[in-house]
Amino acid sequence: MNLKLDRLLPRRWQALLELLWTLVSRDLAVKYQGAVLGNLWSVLNQLSQLLIFTYVFSVVLQVKLNLETLPENQFTFGLWLFAGLLPWTAFTTGLIQSTGVVVNNPNLVKKVVFPLILLPLVPVFSAFIESLLGISILWIATIVTTQVVHGVLFLLPLVWLTQLSLSIGMAYLVAGLTVFLRDIPQTVTVVVNLWFYLTPIVYPIAKVPAEFRQWILWLNPLAAIAELYRDVMLVGQIHHWGEWVVATLLSLGILCLGVKLYRHLRPAFADVI
Repeated sequence: MNLKLDRLLPRRWQALLELLWTLVSRDLAVKYQGAVLGNLWSVLNQLSQLLIFTYVFSVVLQVKLNLETLPENQFTFGLWLFAGLLPWTAFTTGLIQSTGVVVNNPNLVKKVVFPLILLPLVPVFSAFIESLLGISILWIATIVTTQVVHGVLFLLPLVWLTQLSLSIGMAYLVAGLTVFLRDIPQTVTVVVNLWFYLTPIVYPIAKVPAEFRQWILWLNPLAAIAELYRDVMLVGQIHHWGEWVVATLLSLGILCLGVKLYRHLRPAFADVI
């Protein structure tokens, strides 16, 4: 494995990747240290949200999905809802934890040799790795329900690239700005709460008035990503190609902006902290 990395990547990049993996592994281990269920708590938290939203929207409000590829029942809504919650939870968990990743590690910031560029990546990849277990559960449940493995499932890693680009870009933005504006964590929490209801996660996009529907899908990358998860894992056909392209371009733009701002602010971190 090391020989292959030596051939594909410069030694400096290989060292950075190994350090990043060490930091992510440590973050995952510390987060549930001493807990009997360990990292399963992340899935249980998502499943608790799933049960609550399924009861409210499927049982109480009687929301109907009308998906051709899935039988219409309460379990169907749960699968559909879980597919939307997975990318949302991974994104918001990484984003919120990224706000304090620099200010909470002054010992690393003041080390001249430590690559500060890695710090915002740790909570993003930790949250993403935790979501992989949930994705596996959704995949198994979908196969049990439909008895079908969709051919477009191989496109999911490409959706992850869009998701990670957005997550990393936002993480760099909030991590760098929090050093100088300590109101950023509270602001992010408020924005995330509003953002949640502007994203078709607990309600179908078809329920949004037609004049607002395209604005949500085209200008909210997370809306497109949530719909793509459902297309790939539940529907078996991509219905949002255009929205995917726009979401990817927006995510790459945010990634470039976040990295540039973080690098610009980085030299002053040690002085402020």
